[in-house]
Amino acid sequence: MTPALEVVDLHCGYHGVPVLHGIDFQLEPGTITAVLGANGAGKTTLLRALSGLLPPTKGSVRSGGTDLARVPVEERVTLGIAHVPEGRGVITALTVQDNLRLGGLWRGARGRAQTDEAIDEVYQLFEPLARLRARPGHQLSGGERQMLAIGRALVARPSTLLLDEPSLGLAPAVTARIMALLSDLRDRTGLTVLLVEQNVRSALQIADHGMVLSLGRVVESGPATQLLDDDQLRRAYLGY
Repeated sequence: MTPALEVVDLHCGYHGVPVLHGIDFQLEPGTITAVLGANGAGKTTLLRALSGLLPPTKGSVRSGGTDLARVPVEERVTLGIAHVPEGRGVITALTVQDNLRLGGLWRGARGRAQTDEAIDEVYQLFEPLARLRARPGHQLSGGERQMLAIGRALVARPSTLLLDEPSLGLAPAVTARIMALLSDLRDRTGLTVLLVEQNVRSALQIADHGMVLSLGRVVESGPATQLLDDDQLRRAYLGY
């Protein structure tokens, strides 16, 4: 089976300062992989490199067998890759409905019906958003903004979803709801998820696989249940 994403010897950084040093991994279709590590480990940089926001200095990223080296960010969406960055980046001046419609922008005018159908599916997944569809983004709570950011990515109907710290600053009940949704989407639709998350236990409880970064390198990788039970690993790299 062709990997959903295949990363080989990936190096990248900012302004000549290296951050990632030779990252190698594969994402199997229909699985959740949790990327764990302390602040500064390189987790956000990894997602930015995969989505095309940060060009690598060395190495390769392939999606479904396609080399992404010369594929710009907007075209990666058409290949099925959606990125939800840290910080719930909704456009606060736009309504919930208009923010969601942006998720289908790449389809153009001819894809209007598909976009409308995808938005209806998001409202079924996130019922609070359905009641708030006419409300501007600046009037939403943190949890509602996170739902909207994830929902907007899902409107693109990705095959691979890159999620950066979806639980940051959220109440435990909202975090649990988002994690349950990711698990459900994997099981029901075959969505592949790469999940960067500080809430280690929540992430590993829904993940199939875990990967620990430290100073830009993969220091541990394996089944999520194995990492969850490794006390020495948690103390050394995850801070609890």
